[in-house]
Order: sequence, then structure tokens, then C-alpha cells
Amino acid sequence: MIILIGLITFTGASFLSAQPKGIYEKDILDKSPVPYAYLREADVMWSKKITRIIDLREKMNLPLYYPTFPLGDRKSLIDVIMEAVRSGEVTVYKARLTNDEMIEPTTLGEIESTMGARIDSTWVTDPVTNQQILNVSKPEVNTAEIKQYLVQEEWYFDNKHSVMKVRILGLCPTRFYLHPDTGDPVKRKAFWVYFPELRNILAHSEAYNKYNDAHRISYDDLFMQRRFSSYIIAESNLYDNRQITDYETGRMALLESDIIKEWLMNMEHDLWEF
Repeated sequence: MIILIGLITFTGASFLSAQPKGIYEKDILDKSPVPYAYLREADVMWSKKITRIIDLREKMNLPLYYPTFPLGDRKSLIDVIMEAVRSGEVTVYKARLTNDEMIEPTTLGEIESTMGARIDSTWVTDPVTNQQILNVSKPEVNTAEIKQYLVQEEWYFDNKHSVMKVRILGLCPTRFYLHPDTGDPVKRKAFWVYFPELRNILAHSEAYNKYNDAHRISYDDLFMQRRFSSYIIAESNLYDNRQITDYETGRMALLESDIIKEWLMNMEHDLWEF
């Protein structure tokens, strides 16, 4: 009888531990990104590189920013990316001031330093010996300071399917913070990550859907389906791929961004004219 009770107790405990945290088991860990269609160089009739900004303070982009700290099975996009960086699953490249090409790989230490995690040392009094000792601490990265993403993408006309397509090439988190000495606001690019290499990680991470908890898409779906708001800041050009702000400011820069966006749409339309 004692053995039977123990068995029932053990089985009951195992059953309870195996229960999902919700009313059903989620299968997002089994998802895989939809592979890119095979593309030959001969099929690319026309292409253009575009750089745009996703501002996480815009209402449509809030699912990329929140939660600022992991909340159950929910993580922000930057937390998902940082986990992949720390585990070494993706290659990370230095973010240059003027050149947005992914050329030189960087290290986790350099990334954490760029994102504000510097080693601090202070002298404190030891309560036992009453002597001054050096206390060394390493602050954690504050991912909530990431307020924008630079997106590098390539638009091209697929001659085989006669349609305009786009592929995202890279993401660059941008940090907004106050300078520790002057208190002035600072905007700084953190690093570049190659998007196709990141897709498998994004496909296993849920993006929040405020309308339906039972139907959450992955971050990979969010990007592939273009469920974000953004504006163009640069296009490939003969002036060393200069940004719009190098020759326009304020309202005129926003108008120039809309002109480039309209030009992309007209390009596809013009290719169909006879």
C-alpha cells in the first residue's frame, strides 16, 4: 500500500510538472523559417540597396521593443539578438560611423562596452577589517536603451517571376542614452548582424500580438511580412552611399525619403509598361 501511494504521488508530481504553463503546448520551437527562393544572378534584372530606420517608439513597432525585461515566454527583439550573440550562433560586425557595410567582425566584449556595460571600480570600507578595499563590478547591458534599428535591404526585380522583391541583409540596433559626464543625449550604433544568419533564431521567438494571445507570429514572420513602420534614410549612390541627411534636413529629408519610396514603386510599374 505504501509503495502504491508513493507511486501515485510520484506519477501525480510528474504529471503536474509536465503540464504546460497555459492551456496548450506551444510549438514555436519546432518552427523553421521559410527558405528563400533560389535566385540566379541572371534572374536579377535590376537591384538597389536601401537603408531604413525602424523607430521602436512608433506605435506599430512597439512589439519589437517590449517587454524591456523578459516576461515569461516573451522577449524583446534585442534580448533575442543578444542571446544569439552571447551563444555565438551569429556573426556580429562592427558598426562604423559613416559606412554601413558588414566588413569587420567584432567581439562580445566590444559589443557590451558599446552598449554601456563597463567595469566600474570603487573604494569601499570593509565592515570586518575597517579598511578600504577595491570593489570591482561590471554593470549589465541595458537593452531598453535600444530605441531604433537600422535595416539594410536590397530591392530587386526578379526576371524569372516578373515581380519586385526585397531581402533584408542586416540589422543594426541603435542605442539612445545620456552621456555619463556631460548629460547630453547620445545616439550610437551598436553592431551589425547578418539577417539571413539570424532568421532561424527569430523563427523560434514569438512577437506579441495585442489582438490575440493564441495567434502570435515569430519575429521572422514579422520581418518577412513587413509588419513594421519605417522610413528610408539612404540609397546606394555614387556619392559613397551618403545618407539623405547629408544633403537635406528636417522636413525636406522626410520628403526625400518619400520620394525614394515612391520611386521604388514606380520602378516596378515602369518595368511592366510596353
